[in-house]
Amino acid sequence: MPPEALDLPLAGPGGEPVSFPRTVLSHGVAMLPPMSVDSSGWSFRVTLALSETGARTVGVVSVEDASALVSIAGRSPGPVQRTRLLDLVRHILRLDEDLSPFYELCAEDPALAWAIQGAGRLMRSATVFEDVVKTICTTNCAWSATERMVEALVEHLGTAAPGAPASGPSGRAFPSPQAMAEAGEDFYRDVARTGYRGRYLLSLARSVAAEELILEEMGSAPREEVKDEEILARLTALPGVGPYAAAHIMMMIGRYSQLVLDSWTRPTYARLVGKGTVKDASIVRRFRRYGPYAGLAFWLFLTRDWVPDPEVAVGGTS
Repeated sequence: MPPEALDLPLAGPGGEPVSFPRTVLSHGVAMLPPMSVDSSGWSFRVTLALSETGARTVGVVSVEDASALVSIAGRSPGPVQRTRLLDLVRHILRLDEDLSPFYELCAEDPALAWAIQGAGRLMRSATVFEDVVKTICTTNCAWSATERMVEALVEHLGTAAPGAPASGPSGRAFPSPQAMAEAGEDFYRDVARTGYRGRYLLSLARSVAAEELILEEMGSAPREEVKDEEILARLTALPGVGPYAAAHIMMMIGRYSQLVLDSWTRPTYARLVGKGTVKDASIVRRFRRYGPYAGLAFWLFLTRDWVPDPEVAVGGTS
């Protein structure tokens, strides 16, 4: 094994199993730059910022059921950088999150019992800021527009890792709040072509860069000290963040009480339960038994067939 290749055990803090492909393919936003995901779900690459001027690209591949291998492109990193990169990969894969209580609930639900084999970890970004920006870029637009906006942000504002191509987002980290704050309005209008979102992204970046807004504390605040309702209120107060975006961001920071209800989730749920339409209240009622995990249960119900598993069929009651 080369010195820059690191073993990464795949297990939750409660000893629960971790499905690597179901984590990697857990949602579309996780596949945006600086992430590059293999369509099989068995590997991904991501460029991670280590400072305002330094970044490294790492590849992560599942080598067996309970282990993955992390390789670092370029020269061998020092011990401090190696530890930092490995910690970031663990964070991205949510290996610090104990899903044992969620699995106990799933075991009692025939429609979600399959999830206890390691589903439920929604791959997140290295920072809350990155997840907020990407989520804003998904609002009221086609997925191709989201890809274009995020690719432009990473290509033109992200720090390049050693060996990064001269153009394109590959090999570049997600831009820092400072880099996004320093970009002029014309960049968002003419280069990233973010439309009305440009003023939201610029306002958000300036607030975070000036430390007037501390987004990262939302991702680390203990649930017993800061309730979901308070986090939801903070998120909906952000520029460009409405009910859908807030629910999505909450999922990314491990707050699963809110259901992501939008133009894809509603009809997908109705199709899976064999109905033409289903009222939001009925969907909420169906997953109420999951309490703080209701949104996660709903998302897994919808995405059951994203990773093939012939042992269990998709279905359930409304």
